[in-house]
Amino acid sequence: MRPISTRTITVIWLALSAITLLSWWLAPGHSGEPAVPSTVVTLAVVVLGAVKGRMIIRYFMEVRAAPRWLRLATDGWLLVLWSAIFAVYLW
Repeated sequence: MRPISTRTITVIWLALSAITLLSWWLAPGHSGEPAVPSTVVTLAVVVLGAVKGRMIIRYFMEVRAAPRWLRLATDGWLLVLWSAIFAVYLW
């Protein structure tokens, strides 16, 4: 597999930054009104966290060039982790 370009790393970093800002924007606490729990907002933030985690693992931990079993294992781990976090929130 060919090395990842600086341009790709920059685009990934910008996407990660945008996801971070979007997660912050979705949070109800910065509007000046009392924060009210929202399942939809929580689900959105959990999904964004999973996407960020996958991007970090794939591009900054070099799993994208790893054997297929490792890529699948990390994807499975992320799915279990973020599903458990959301399940605990709902419980």
